[in-house]
Amino acid sequence: MKLILVEDDPDLADALTINLRRSGFEVLHVADGLVAEVKLLREDCDAAILDLGLPGQDGLTVLRHVRHDKPNLPILILTALDGVEDRVAGLEAGADDYLPKPFQFVELEARLKALLRRARALPSDQLQIGRLRLDRAGQRAWAGEVPLDLSARELAVLDILMSQRERVVTKEQIASELGGEELGTNAIEVYVHRLRKKIEPSGVGVRTVRGLGYLIEPEAS
Repeated sequence: MKLILVEDDPDLADALTINLRRSGFEVLHVADGLVAEVKLLREDCDAAILDLGLPGQDGLTVLRHVRHDKPNLPILILTALDGVEDRVAGLEAGADDYLPKPFQFVELEARLKALLRRARALPSDQLQIGRLRLDRAGQRAWAGEVPLDLSARELAVLDILMSQRERVVTKEQIASELGGEELGTNAIEVYVHRLRKKIEPSGVGVRTVRGLGYLIEPEAS
């Protein structure tokens, strides 16, 4: 599980990073609000812990911008502000949970795991990698909030690749899952080439793994 931790207090960030890694998380730490927004939008992660009082850009602004492009990303807010109006502001901006400082790590871990369980329970017809989102039932895809103009074949190939994220998918697998007719490798290459160009605005790419097949992943920032 990959987690982005946005916290500008170095002592707290170090302690959280150590404990989260002990709990099995891969942790990417960011201390600046502007950098955090870029990382949260471009990096493929399973959840985020976001402090509100940040240099560069405040956490609520980061939250609103990220939530616009990643509606399903579990986000837990950390803040020293504990007034009712502060909690309401955070939740209305798109936070999934709110933990005031100071706190015990065991509570943070429990809340984080609860958010991840809820995220895994989301309908399987919604797939998302970074800013690339696919509605399998509605046969539609978006780069952020911008609809993508994909043919039925391109949507099918995108579905196959996103369903097998973090795995290399061979041309033979794609041809087999498309079914209905005998498809040669040249046809698969054409579909992938067209798809690659159309999803480019999302910051997600389809990488050719020589001799093996294709891997869909966020482009390197």
